[in-house]
Amino acid sequence: MAEQRIDDATGTPTVGHEWDGIEELDTPMPRWWLWTLYATIIWGIAYTVLYPAWPLVNSATQGLLGWSSRAQLEGEEEAERVRKAPLQLALSQIPIERLQDDSRLMQAAVEGGRAAFKVHCVQCHGSGAAGSPGYPNLNDDDWLWGGDIKQIHTTLVHGIRQPGHDETRMSQMPAFGRDGILTPEQVEDVVSFVRVISRQEKASAAAQRGGKLFADNCAVCHGPTGTGDRKVGAPNLTDAIWMYGGDRETIARTVTNSRYGVMPAWGARLDPVTLKMLAAYVHSLGGGEDFLPTPPAPTAPQATASPAAVQPAKSNVQP
Repeated sequence: MAEQRIDDATGTPTVGHEWDGIEELDTPMPRWWLWTLYATIIWGIAYTVLYPAWPLVNSATQGLLGWSSRAQLEGEEEAERVRKAPLQLALSQIPIERLQDDSRLMQAAVEGGRAAFKVHCVQCHGSGAAGSPGYPNLNDDDWLWGGDIKQIHTTLVHGIRQPGHDETRMSQMPAFGRDGILTPEQVEDVVSFVRVISRQEKASAAAQRGGKLFADNCAVCHGPTGTGDRKVGAPNLTDAIWMYGGDRETIARTVTNSRYGVMPAWGARLDPVTLKMLAAYVHSLGGGEDFLPTPPAPTAPQATASPAAVQPAKSNVQP
């Protein structure tokens, strides 16, 4: 059995073990450490009694206080709804085209739209709204269907080529190569013309032939100069912005097989206020355009009878 002794240098008992002249001191725990340990034990017991703690077969102990994290979350959500209610009401009542006139509401809508964008839109347009092949960049000023806040809102509500939605943005580019409208050689000529008007290639005989084909087959949507038409969502082919790519191979694939991108109609998925917020946020990204009200159609002048055509009324009273 090990023999305990008192260490001469510290006056502390040893545990009686020695190895190569080294002994282990039997130093007791500090009182403050022991009291801290006891306090944490008491606190842990109290916590399990007051709060939900012990799992049972089909549930768990509820605790004497009746607290639950779900109830706390619901309470916080309700408090947040109450806090936002005046803003939500104001946004619901203001027409989307008048939103920019109220700087306070517009700023609040942009902040709310930024949060909604991160939940619903980043999957396609990216976290910075810069898009990717097949999904447009929302930071520039190149718009297929219009870039004022009302047009953006309309696109969000009704979507683009949303199946089963009568008011969706709808257009269809023919598959010129796949459907036999143009031969492969003619497709290549059209590609040459498109790359010339987009300043990627120099004029050539192929581009000249492609220009005639473009006028006969493509100008009805893209316009005679290729600048596009927002009424049908036809892109501008003369700039350097390409949704699918502007190299020869990609343009040839587009002309041959067409493109048919679909954007969901968010009007059936999101509430009206969130849709306004998203429109405000997208408009604020840098390419948003000013809203220009559509002037009312002129009314035809009302016909007025000539003085000669007006006959005095005859009296039915007998003299």
